[in-house]
Amino acid sequence: MSDLVRLVKAPIDLVGLSSTSPADGALCLFVGVVRNENQGRKVKHLEYEAYEEMARPLMEDIAAETHRRFPVTRVRLVHRLGRLEIGEASVAVAIASPHRDEAFAACRFAIDTLKAKVPIWKKEHYADGSAWLEGPGATVPPGGEGADPPTS
Repeated sequence: MSDLVRLVKAPIDLVGLSSTSPADGALCLFVGVVRNENQGRKVKHLEYEAYEEMARPLMEDIAAETHRRFPVTRVRLVHRLGRLEIGEASVAVAIASPHRDEAFAACRFAIDTLKAKVPIWKKEHYADGSAWLEGPGATVPPGGEGADPPTS
């Protein structure tokens, strides 16, 4: 398996991201997982939306830039879209490299850059309403201008 960039609507195949080549001595895997609380509010579930025509090419650029900056053999970036429940993987970054230091650094670069630049939005659903949360540099998608009014 070589580089992989995907936006998926089904659960992320974490095992499939874990393959390495004979040249690899390290595999660094970051997995973002839906948690049950954010800033003191109980989270029921999340929804992710993306501007897919822009998101995929930007993710491919991040993979290419990761290769330019770090001596890595494989870069895999996968982000889930749609409704996710507590405990499900929302994003995964897998970096294979001959050495662990480079794998860790490349993994951190890839996830931080993805969160800062790729147009993917998260809507958190709480017991008392919901809100679109923005990532750095992102804007709220059409129709998602902030928090929904609390329900009784």
